[in-house]
Amino acid sequence: MSEVLSEASQLDLYQRVTDEIVRAVEAGAGQFVLPWHQVPQGLPRNVLTGEPYHGVNTLVLWAVGRTRHYSTPYWATYRQWQEVAAHVRKGEKATTVVFYKQVPLEAEDVETGDVVHDYRLVARAFFVFNGDQTDGWKAPGPEPIDYVQNHDRIEDFVQCTGADVRSAGDHAYYDRLRDFIMIPNRLRFLGSPTSSATEGYYSTLFHELVHWTGHDCRLARKLEGRFGSESYAMEELVAELGAAFLCAEFLVPNKPRPDHAAYIDNWLRVLKGDKRAIFAASTAAHKAVDFLHLY
Repeated sequence: MSEVLSEASQLDLYQRVTDEIVRAVEAGAGQFVLPWHQVPQGLPRNVLTGEPYHGVNTLVLWAVGRTRHYSTPYWATYRQWQEVAAHVRKGEKATTVVFYKQVPLEAEDVETGDVVHDYRLVARAFFVFNGDQTDGWKAPGPEPIDYVQNHDRIEDFVQCTGADVRSAGDHAYYDRLRDFIMIPNRLRFLGSPTSSATEGYYSTLFHELVHWTGHDCRLARKLEGRFGSESYAMEELVAELGAAFLCAEFLVPNKPRPDHAAYIDNWLRVLKGDKRAIFAASTAAHKAVDFLHLY
């Protein structure tokens, strides 16, 4: 079930998705637990294709899954559930996700008279249901994790990025002027009831790697024009989201960061004032993750 949207309807869609995420952020802000923290099932996936959802769709499905206490990361449209011999229960509420379709355009160059081929993006709303909302389908059991192999996989990923990562001091940060990442020695990280010291180290490193992608010689990420005085907080949101995507991909628990309490009010102010802001931030985070995989 999907709907191609007019420009006015697209703006309404942005608002609906933004409102869902804002509600989840506000619900967990007191404990700094945001929709992308401590997601036990990893990335939301389509039950028919097995492919993960991307960008803002990941956030909204995490947010709804947390709010409604769903136990599985699998989602699909009504018809897709039918294709796997499942049935959405009567009265269940759908969740809206958005995909963009490229529509070809032709225009005439006013100087040369040549026909220029281009395209525009048209938003399409899809209405999906979680596996917990269906009958006739059983969630697959979790695959066993080989922690040694996973550790090696993360180390290879970090090394392949080519980032200059230095280990010293008490604080993790990215030095944009000198283009290096500073992170405390692994031994300074402490475990918790939900994650090991090593996992805490990697989640922090992922955060700084996303900052690293924004350098002028890489993605040249600039948020000043769009978000004004909140641009620094928005860069932190991009790093938060990018790290969350990487944590989910590499099966690393993503713990709340109390040091981000100062940003939460700014994030909420920007998201409430600009219905496209969370789309821009999640798109930038997704581009950063893609870049880290290709660098």
